[in-house]
Amino acid sequence: MLFNSYLFLFVYLPIALIGSYFLIRYFKSGVTPWLLIFSLIFYGWWNPNYLILLVASISFNYLISMLIIKNEQIFHKKTFLILGITCNLGALFYFKYMNFFIQNFNTVAHTNFNYLNIILPLGISFFTFTQIAYLVDTYQGKVKEFNFINYSLFVTYFPHLIAGPIIHHSDVMPQFKKIVGIKQFPFMRYFIIGLSIFIIGLFKKVCLADTIAPKVNYIFDLPGKGYDLSFVDAWIGAIGYTLQLYFDFSGYSEMAIGLSYMLGIKLPVNFNSPYKAINIIDFWRRWHMSLSRFFRDYLYIPLGGGRRGAFRKYLNLFIVMVIVGFWHGAGWTFILWGTYHGSLLILNHGWHACKTMLSNSFHFKINSKITSKILQYISIAFTFLLVVLGWVLFRADNFATVENFYKGMFHINHYFYSTAGLLTLLNYIFFGSFLLAGLAICSILPNTIEIMKRTNAILDNTIKESGGSAPGAITNKLLWTPNIWYGFSLGILAYFSITTISQTPSTFLYFNF
Repeated sequence: MLFNSYLFLFVYLPIALIGSYFLIRYFKSGVTPWLLIFSLIFYGWWNPNYLILLVASISFNYLISMLIIKNEQIFHKKTFLILGITCNLGALFYFKYMNFFIQNFNTVAHTNFNYLNIILPLGISFFTFTQIAYLVDTYQGKVKEFNFINYSLFVTYFPHLIAGPIIHHSDVMPQFKKIVGIKQFPFMRYFIIGLSIFIIGLFKKVCLADTIAPKVNYIFDLPGKGYDLSFVDAWIGAIGYTLQLYFDFSGYSEMAIGLSYMLGIKLPVNFNSPYKAINIIDFWRRWHMSLSRFFRDYLYIPLGGGRRGAFRKYLNLFIVMVIVGFWHGAGWTFILWGTYHGSLLILNHGWHACKTMLSNSFHFKINSKITSKILQYISIAFTFLLVVLGWVLFRADNFATVENFYKGMFHINHYFYSTAGLLTLLNYIFFGSFLLAGLAICSILPNTIEIMKRTNAILDNTIKESGGSAPGAITNKLLWTPNIWYGFSLGILAYFSITTISQTPSTFLYFNF
């Protein structure tokens, strides 16, 4: 079941909301079981067989957490923790990476093992990571909530289950407990604010990402059909995918945040205008923020973080980013994408260290606000360019496609504009204009966090800006306010979104990860 389907919008969601509001008012202890049942239905709708896997995973991890708690000896606690992490990663490896391993083993060893008939369970990377974090925190004595129903709901909670944000038990489990004890629940406030966020996310997905997708898919398929991409085609495809991925994934995250807030639960922010980042470090503070937090807390810091000198810091960053790439998909292009970003982070941190040293030595400082602003815009543009180049690795099916794209983007193919078999001139103009509008949305308009900051509807919505942000005048005019103008504007977005949804709605890109 998809958020952008008529079944979800007009059947599943109304029943879930009405039932939740009724129970909150008349039978509060029934709210979490109700949401748990609906979350299991939501997941099982896709493939009932994998519902068994999800339930088994929840039961196993909860049992391991109880064994960790009840054993007082450190050795036993650590043994159960290692067992839990190993089993979680083993299941993830089997479903997500086994065929990749077989393929590479066949290539290296010149064998011919058959591929396994495996369908990747939706959201397995997300519910695996959330439970690993729970086990680690249980071992470290950080977990305060051990109710099985609340734990099961934390893992299966349908707004985030399929594609994030990756929630932490400390984010939501206390809220599940709180909502049961709440005396008065302001239904209308939660519904209106949550619906507003949901509509913005739905519009991003249906009207922006899905409009860009066909042209992007067409261009990325061309190298496999024997075409050499021209300069214009390659850049249109790369920038198109850059925008498609952002609108698709941030749209999903905002739909999840909006849905959850309608139910009275705040979810963490997942995007904060990543294409306004002033450098790659800043980009990873703004892109898929819940994933960055997970890898920081449960891999980078345990590896030593930056506490053991510059070399270890850079090595740890590189290791983490390679694993982040592999987490996204079982393919060498994903690993290379992670390697690419790991290298950029090392260069970025190294540049900061050199700049600080030179600044302290020569007492050099830019005092002009105009010069500083110009340099900031140049930094944002350069960072965006690096990110676009990286997304080619992320999207391409193989290295031949990557090579074809880079040859086109750097004009090595010697075609500036192709008229044979590619996009027509009118298509170039129309699609190029659409991409320019998308770039304007990303670079000029405020993001959803900025628009909704008055509502306090998102966890951690007070974020220190280190890079670009929307001009204050524009942000102030677009701040969410419960008035007729805003209602009318959101109504228009909702109308276009609902009428654009096809009978077979497209899946979200991160469903594959």
